Order: sequence, then structure tokens, then C-alpha cells
Amino acid sequence: MSHLHHLLIKYPFSCLMIVVIWILCLIPMPENPLSHVRLVDKWTHLIMYGGLCVVIWAEHLKTHHHVDRKKIWLPALLAPILMGGLVEIVQATCTNGARSGEWIDFLADVIGVALGQAIGILLARCFSKG
Repeated sequence: MSHLHHLLIKYPFSCLMIVVIWILCLIPMPENPLSHVRLVDKWTHLIMYGGLCVVIWAEHLKTHHHVDRKKIWLPALLAPILMGGLVEIVQATCTNGARSGEWIDFLADVIGVALGQAIGILLARCFSKG
């Protein structure tokens, strides 16, 4: 329990984004004006996961004097990719057809994570304290 408390204190916006992403990925999506935009779902995945990585990097930089690349690797790179894969599996198997798990959505997640990593590394180079 203390590890979860530690994460909530040091990474509150990242934790909030994770919850929001899970909710958005599991609720049925109603028809809306953006539904007809080509690949809007893929762009949404890219932005959600890229944004999550940038927020993780920003919170890490805020709470650490220097960037420990070994410490940031798991939460900013591996965890969002694993979460994206898990979300797609849950969508495919646990939403009774309300949502569908798609490999191309997972690919959009991974591309978003890669872009978020690049932005995070640039942030670290610009704003690292040590």
C-alpha cells in the first residue's frame, strides 16, 4: 500500500490520466461529430498514450534532482505499452462487443509512447537539474 501511496503523491496527474484512459477505453462511445473523421480513433490513442508519457516525464523531472534513466524506463516506456496491450485485450474479451480490441489501436498506442518518450527526453535535456 505504501508503494501506491508513493505513486499517488509523486505522480498524481499520471495516475489520473491512467484512470481516465481506462475509462475512455472501456465505455461505449456514442456517435459524435468526430466519428466521421478518418482514423480519429487512432489519433486519439496516439495522443492519449503520448500525453501520458510526457506527463510521466514531467512529474519525474519535478520530483527528482536528476534523471535516472533506469528508473524512468519502466514507468514512462514499458508500463504504457503494456497498458495499451492490456486495454486492447480487455476491450476484445470483456466488453460484450461494446468495444473491440484492435492491433492497429495498439500500434497507435506504441507510436504515441515513442513520441512521448522523445518529447520526455527533450524535456529532460532542457530542464534536468543535474
